Amino acid sequence: MTPEALCGLLAEPDRLATFAAVVLGATTPAEAAQRTGLSTREVVTALRRLAQGDLVRTVDGRLVADAAAFKDALREHGVPAAAAEPLDPDRARAAVLRAFVRDGRLVQFPAARGKLRIVLEHVATSFDPGVRYPEPAVDVILGAWHPDYASLRRYLVDEGLMSREAGTYWRTGGPVEV
Repeated sequence: MTPEALCGLLAEPDRLATFAAVVLGATTPAEAAQRTGLSTREVVTALRRLAQGDLVRTVDGRLVADAAAFKDALREHGVPAAAAEPLDPDRARAAVLRAFVRDGRLVQFPAARGKLRIVLEHVATSFDPGVRYPEPAVDVILGAWHPDYASLRRYLVDEGLMSREAGTYWRTGGPVEV
């Protein structure tokens, strides 16, 4: 069954409530009616349609929901995830960035200095060359990367990617897009 067909089966409130009641343990139409507040007739109509769609069946006189239908529909007909665009054109650098940057956030600081440098160069591109930033602005930008923005700021300065003077920071290293 396609995800669209599955959603179509559950788009009606009576069918959705009836399916939920069966998933939560209702084993007869009367129990489902009691749990949903629907009339027995409404539940039976909903059950008939759910059975036609193979979401509910009767086994040994008891109603059983096929909760795996959702997972199966996605496995069969789901849209494959688009391949993520590499964070760097160089494959080795992109592999390092993939390991430490997820969804635009730094998940941890690399222990190896070379990998840390690659990550810091990537983070440094958040700052425009030639622009001076007050410390609070730097903290906001780096806070979007990692909650420990103070350590990240210190690493950038220590690696020569940023310079500071009197509470003002500016980019002094790292790659520049032209």
